[in-house]
Amino acid sequence: MIYVVATTEVKPEHRDAYIKGAKDCVAATQKEAGCIYYDSHVSVNNPNLFVVVERWESREALDAHSRAPHMKVWRDLSAPFKASPTQIEIINPADVIKR
Repeated sequence: MIYVVATTEVKPEHRDAYIKGAKDCVAATQKEAGCIYYDSHVSVNNPNLFVVVERWESREALDAHSRAPHMKVWRDLSAPFKASPTQIEIINPADVIKR
């Protein structure tokens, strides 16, 4: 299993357009093979900071997601809305020390 946390800060004037596009992207992604969880959230500290939390069955499923046609559409649509590039963290729970 693979976890992903992606954070994006958007320009305030594009917040509503970003939310609308994100809803479409989330809905399409949730139907992908290997997607266990995928949803977008807003930071409680910054209304323009969006956090996507993802859980995938495998790295292969995650890689397929990055190549999905709706992701290209989303990347092209959302690019002008961003205040800075998206920060993506990929987490492999097998590499985490558990106590």
